[in-house]
Amino acid sequence: MASPAFDTDTLRRGIEEHTASTLLSLYADDAEVRIVDREAQPSRPRVLRGRDEIGAMLEDVYGRDMTHALEHCVVQGDRAAFLESCRYPDGVRVLAESVIALRDGKISEQIMIQAWDE
Repeated sequence: MASPAFDTDTLRRGIEEHTASTLLSLYADDAEVRIVDREAQPSRPRVLRGRDEIGAMLEDVYGRDMTHALEHCVVQGDRAAFLESCRYPDGVRVLAESVIALRDGKISEQIMIQAWDE
């Protein structure tokens, strides 16, 4: 029996419609997200564990006054990668590249590397 497929339509809808709850539905209960950026360097990434911590981050990000677009998404077996492009009203841009591990069609692990204009 095949594992459930990762729902890329839900990913796009959640990102582009700024819906944290839609995005959170894609995560396993015990998911872990590691974030690397200018504040959380590779040797000390920010680590979020479980749906409560991940949900709080999603609520913060998708509650901001900015646009979000899913630029690319590739799924292969139990792995996927996607690029998200964001823009604040003042023109500042953010790019976030994520590589994810999937279990039963849900995100179990995510590594996100993000960079923004300064």
